[in-house]
Amino acid sequence: MPPLFETHLNLPGRRQGKVRDTYDLPDNRMLIVATDRISAFDVVMPTPIAGKGRLLTEISTFWFRFIEERRLSPTHLRSTNAADIPASAFTQTTARQDLEGNITIGAKCSVIPVECVVRGYLEGSGWKDYLATGSICGVKLPPGLRQCDKLPEPIFTPATKAPQGQHDQNISFEQACKAVGRELMTTLRDRTLAIYTEASDYARSRGIIIADTKFEFGQQIGSEDPILIDEALTPDSSRFWPAATYRPGQAQQSFDKQFLREYLQELVDKGQWNKQAPGPAIPDGILRGTLARYTEARDRLISK
Repeated sequence: MPPLFETHLNLPGRRQGKVRDTYDLPDNRMLIVATDRISAFDVVMPTPIAGKGRLLTEISTFWFRFIEERRLSPTHLRSTNAADIPASAFTQTTARQDLEGNITIGAKCSVIPVECVVRGYLEGSGWKDYLATGSICGVKLPPGLRQCDKLPEPIFTPATKAPQGQHDQNISFEQACKAVGRELMTTLRDRTLAIYTEASDYARSRGIIIADTKFEFGQQIGSEDPILIDEALTPDSSRFWPAATYRPGQAQQSFDKQFLREYLQELVDKGQWNKQAPGPAIPDGILRGTLARYTEARDRLISK
């Protein structure tokens, strides 16, 4: 199938994020379409990766069910069947068959404006913060840790939810409490750590290290109990490393979009891109390599 870059449906409330298009549905539900767009450094690339949206949907659906079965958190998941979308929603540019495998119907929520990030290993912005301060988001870490070292225990390192095109900012737990309330933030921290612990144990049994990941939570109308929304433990929202080749003290091979980031960083280092929109066109080899890594993550995690 051709890549799904964007959608246009006869439904209210259309919103376009970096990867997902969302619409309102009756009965306090929403339609979430995982397109084939890919972003890096908070910029949406102009070249989609055909099939990526279906992979993301399949991986997220697996994890949402994993999380619910283990009673780690309620989630927004209601359906992934495109047949549940009203026939009147479809247009000349977006047909039902275009969305098969790419959609999630979820409970409509107000989004809690804090990214719930959990880190089990020292990489990315956490590694940079550690080098500068010896801490991440106010969490003091032992001296002498190396890049990609496993942390003594997973840590909760929240971030602000920045508008599209801007960078999220790491904040302390206390700052997050001031933003949304201590009781709610404590619940989110505890659920985030519980999900990460069980998911990372499962993934390790399948040969994947989940170095870090981020979650979003929301609250349904009339309920203060937060539920897990958006996506869960995908290569877009996590660092996945092959356990067999893990070596601390250096950057790791990965099953996520780090492959794309490294290509883009080469362009930045050569002065050919400045990490601002619009992003550069992505060569076929980088597209294929990125999709292959997403596919292997899916196969390892979900295959019988």
